[in-house]
Amino acid sequence: MKYAFSTDAIRAAEQEVMAVVGDHALMQIAARGLAVACAQRLRRRLGRVTGARVLIVVGPGNNGGDGLFAGAHLARRGAGVLLLRITDRAHPDGWRAAVAAGARELDLEAAVRAIPDTDLVVDAAFGIGGRDGVSGPLAEVAAACRGVADVIAVDLPSGLGVETVRPAAAVFEADETVTFGAWKPSLLVTPAREVAGRVTFVDIGLEPRDPLLAQWEAADVAGVWPFPTSRTDKYARGVVGLDAGSADYPGAGLLALGGAVHAGAGMVRFLGSEALRDTVVAQFPNVVHGPGRCQAYLAGPGWGPRNDGPAALARVLETGAPSVIDADAIGMLPDRVDEHVLLTPHAGELARLLGVERADVEDDPVGHVREAADRTGATVLLKGATQYVAQPGEFCVHVPVQGPAWTGQAGSGDTLAGVCAALLAAGLDTRTAAVAGASVQAITARSHPGPHPPQVIARRLPDTIAELEWLAQEAPL
Repeated sequence: MKYAFSTDAIRAAEQEVMAVVGDHALMQIAARGLAVACAQRLRRRLGRVTGARVLIVVGPGNNGGDGLFAGAHLARRGAGVLLLRITDRAHPDGWRAAVAAGARELDLEAAVRAIPDTDLVVDAAFGIGGRDGVSGPLAEVAAACRGVADVIAVDLPSGLGVETVRPAAAVFEADETVTFGAWKPSLLVTPAREVAGRVTFVDIGLEPRDPLLAQWEAADVAGVWPFPTSRTDKYARGVVGLDAGSADYPGAGLLALGGAVHAGAGMVRFLGSEALRDTVVAQFPNVVHGPGRCQAYLAGPGWGPRNDGPAALARVLETGAPSVIDADAIGMLPDRVDEHVLLTPHAGELARLLGVERADVEDDPVGHVREAADRTGATVLLKGATQYVAQPGEFCVHVPVQGPAWTGQAGSGDTLAGVCAALLAAGLDTRTAAVAGASVQAITARSHPGPHPPQVIARRLPDTIAELEWLAQEAPL
């Protein structure tokens, strides 16, 4: 699992380490890691470091110092290192080291002319202390590099904020970012991470506290998935009661059923419209019709403007069983629900729930998903290109494994709701069910290059679950 931290948390961790080893030693560790990443990139591209042309765009602070000391390393290995200061100031020790190793300074005009013939541009302008967006000479350099130069960013692409989700138009886009000591939220979430390119993490001994985000990986999902054993019968694996679909929106019900069935629910009871009975039987002959004992419920997908919706939702909530509330049913919620309820809105539904604009949610998904969890008392899974899971009263927001962009299409959320309901029925808590459900859908889409519609992804879930079981068995104790 990758944990991402705020600027303040990273700064505090840096101060703790510098109090022990000193700021110069910490910068040297970072610079060596950066120099190694630059050398590896040059070798992949040219087969060598000697004779390579490297332009380092130097900012006024420690980010610039990291780039300068890395430039000194590269110059001593035979690279031709060029320096462009974007302000009058530069880290003095780093500047002296780079010049002593053979680096030479260019002015802005000469640097821009040199970019097409440069093998690597190092963006060492601004890191976690920078502001969103670039301007002035730095913007000119960034524009000149776009689509022309191979760019490696130091800690963060200049102009990309630590917690930015949707970057400003003017960002120094990178092909690779070498980040130090702690993951930054913007390097994990879409669309911000798309301007960072490949991300290489360099451990410099930081131990920050209070993460903002927890990014799950496939091994984490394998560690929590409720794989059945020889002693597990269908009831132990969980019975899902599913009220989804309508005469107007039958597909939503079928997609939700597909998610629950293919995720491994022991039994699925269809509690939806009788108008769909024959269609459900034809598609899923293993699904049982009518009420009965259930370990978890799903309500809402494909309901439409259902007159008895609030009453149907109230019946589900009154059972006290873990429940997924999705789509139209989210707008019928009481003010507060119990902690065993999982809400699965997209950005528009979450905006309506909170009484804000959709753009507000998209600009600050972490803050809004936290607010929704605290306000409703439920666990909230905010669906989208990057998905976020928050629990009431908890600061850290969990991020499921992310899939390819084409996964986001009509019906994917209905399928996901069914998967989450199956996991609740199997005994997972709401947060784990939300993260694991979203992750397994993403992993499946990633493993089967598409685009494939959600019903196809659902049918391939068992293959992914089998691979996760193998991963869990192979994981070291």
